[in-house]
Amino acid sequence: MTAMRWDSSRPVPWQRLIREWLIYVAIMAAVLAVFFRDSGYVGALAGLLVSGPLYLTFGFAMAKLGYQRKSLKEMKTPRAEKQQTPDDDSPTARRAPAPTKRTSGGGNRPKSRQRRR
Repeated sequence: MTAMRWDSSRPVPWQRLIREWLIYVAIMAAVLAVFFRDSGYVGALAGLLVSGPLYLTFGFAMAKLGYQRKSLKEMKTPRAEKQQTPDDDSPTARRAPAPTKRTSGGGNRPKSRQRRR
């Protein structure tokens, strides 16, 4: 793995960073409202608001260093394409094992005893 260098010309996905942080704040505010219902949760909300600039700064630095996280849609696409086009001639394609004495049509069942008359 090679280290990425700082490149000031790399774009920063500001919209995505802000959207992700807002979703995080909404979920955590609801969770904190449940847990800190009795005691005031003003301090917890202040902590959430302070996390915004920290998250955006960290995301900015990572983007300038070349880190680009895949979206859920991008992660699902290659897997779906792989399943739709199986190649039977490829060396990694799985084939059924050859029949053996133990797997050929259930012939390994013990014979039942004949009933006496």
